[in-house]
Amino acid sequence: MFYEPSAGHGLAYDPFKAIIAPRPIGWISTLSDEGLPNLAPYSFFNAMSSRPPMVGFTSEGMKDSPRNAQATREFVYNLATMPLSQAMSESSVSLPHGENEFDYAGLEMAPSRLVKPPRVARAPAALECRTVHFSELLDLDGKPTDRYLVIGQVIGVYIDEAYIRDGRFDTVAAQSLARCGYRDYAAVDRVFELLRPDER
Repeated sequence: MFYEPSAGHGLAYDPFKAIIAPRPIGWISTLSDEGLPNLAPYSFFNAMSSRPPMVGFTSEGMKDSPRNAQATREFVYNLATMPLSQAMSESSVSLPHGENEFDYAGLEMAPSRLVKPPRVARAPAALECRTVHFSELLDLDGKPTDRYLVIGQVIGVYIDEAYIRDGRFDTVAAQSLARCGYRDYAAVDRVFELLRPDER
C-alpha cells in the first residue's frame, strides 16, 4: 500500500498516528492571564534538546494550553503514568474556558518552584518550562494550518525520589505512558539496553 495524504488513505482509520508510535504524552499544565489553572494531554509531544533541555508540544487548534503558554511564557510537563492513566484521560475533557481540569479529573495540584503553573501532585516527575518558541505550523504552500508548536526550556525538574534507582530514573517503576494511535496506549513495563558501536 502507498498513499498520498492529500488524496486520502482509503482505510477506516488514519494510520499516520499509529505509525508514529509510541509517542510520549505531554501532560501540560498552565495558568491563564487571570491565574486560572488548565491541564490537558497532548500526544504530539517530545524532547527537543538536551543542552539546554527543551520539550515541545503541538496543539491542533488554539486551545487553552498553547494560548496560556504563549501569553504567560510558562508551562509544566507532568509525566503521565499507568496509575494516572484514567485521570490523564479525564483531563482531556472539553470544559468551558476557565473551568479547572484538575478538579474535574480529581487531581491534586502541587506548587511549582520556579514557574507559576502547578504540577500534578501524584506525577512521578515534572518539568518546569519557560516558553522559548511559539509558532503556527505552515504547510508546503505556506498556508496556516491552525496547528501551534510550543517549545519550552526546562528550568526546573521535580522527581519523586521513590523512582530513582542506582542514580537513574526508573521508567519501568514509573510505568510511563505512551500513545500508540487511535485509542491505544502503552505503558513501559520492560526496557533493554543497546550499546552503540563506539560504546562497545
